[in-house]
Amino acid sequence: MSVLVYTENWDGKFKKLSFELVSYANKISEMLNTTTIALSMGNVDDDELTKLANYGATKIVSVKDEKLNNLDNQLYASVIAQVAEKENSSVVVFSNNNVGKALAPRLSVKLKAGLASAITKLPINIAPFTVYKKVFSGNGFTNVVIKTEKKILTLSQNSYEIIETGGTADIENFSADLGMTAGTEVTDVNKQTGKIILTDAEIVVSGGRGMKSGEQWGPIEELAELFGAATACTRPVSDEGWRPHEEHTGQTGKIIAPNLYFACGISGAIQHLAGVSSSKVIVAINKDNEAPIFEAADYGIIGDVHKVLPDMIEAIKELKSQ
Repeated sequence: MSVLVYTENWDGKFKKLSFELVSYANKISEMLNTTTIALSMGNVDDDELTKLANYGATKIVSVKDEKLNNLDNQLYASVIAQVAEKENSSVVVFSNNNVGKALAPRLSVKLKAGLASAITKLPINIAPFTVYKKVFSGNGFTNVVIKTEKKILTLSQNSYEIIETGGTADIENFSADLGMTAGTEVTDVNKQTGKIILTDAEIVVSGGRGMKSGEQWGPIEELAELFGAATACTRPVSDEGWRPHEEHTGQTGKIIAPNLYFACGISGAIQHLAGVSSSKVIVAINKDNEAPIFEAADYGIIGDVHKVLPDMIEAIKELKSQ
C-alpha cells in the first residue's frame, strides 16, 4: 500500500505547489503507516526530482515520453492509473487546480475510487476515511466519508503548510503504455512566464470595478511589485477587457487561498468571495462602508481606492527604505 501524489512541473522545475502536495501526502502516509510515492511526468532532471524527497517522498516515479509534452487528460489519466496500480496506491493526491480537476475524475472512474475535491485539511479519521471540506461557497463545511478501497483527493492550494523532512528517495523510470489516441488537451496549466503564478502566490493584490478602467491599474501593479505579489481581478473586470482572464478569481475563475489578499475597489459579490474566502487575511479598500466585502475582511479601509492606494504605496516605500 502507498500514497501516490501527482506533482506538477513548469518547464522542468517544481514550484511551491508540488512541495505542498508532497508534504500533505506524506502526512497521510504517516496516518496510514505507509510510504509516499511522488509521480513526475515530463522531462525533469534527476537533480530536480530529488528535491521531492526533502518533503517526504520515499520514492519518485518518473515518466518521460514525447507524447507527454502536452497535457492530454485521457493519456495522463491512463499513465497515472498504471502507476497507481503498480504501486498499490490506496490514496492518490492531486492539486485542486485546472489540471487536478481534469485528471482526478477520469482516474476515479479508472480505479473505481471515491473522490473528494477541494480538501483543505488532513483526514479527520482513517477508519472510516473521513475528510473535511468547505461547501456553499465557503459558508459551511461538511465531513465526507469515502468508503471505496481506493481514494482520490484534490487539495486546495495554499491550504497546507510545506514541511521539510530531509531524507533521500530512489528514482525509478517508468515505461508506461501510451498506445492510445489523444483525448482532450488542457491548455491552461498556469505556465505564465515573467510573473508570479496567481494560484501559487502567497500575496495577491486584486482590483474590481471600483478601479474604473484598465488604464488606472498602475497602483495595483505597483503595490503587487512592492510585496512580490500576484495581481488578480473580478469577473466584470476581465469581461470588460481591463485585465486578462487568467487573473479572474471567483466561483467561475481561479480559486485561491493566499496568506494575504488585498481587495481594492471590490464590492464583495458572493461569486467573488467564493474564490477568495480561504485567504488567511483579507484587506479591503472601498468607499462604500456597507459593501459586503467588509463582512469577509479582516481589515477594512473606507475610502476612495484611488486616494488610498497611492498613500499606501508611499508609506510602504518609506518603510522599506529605512
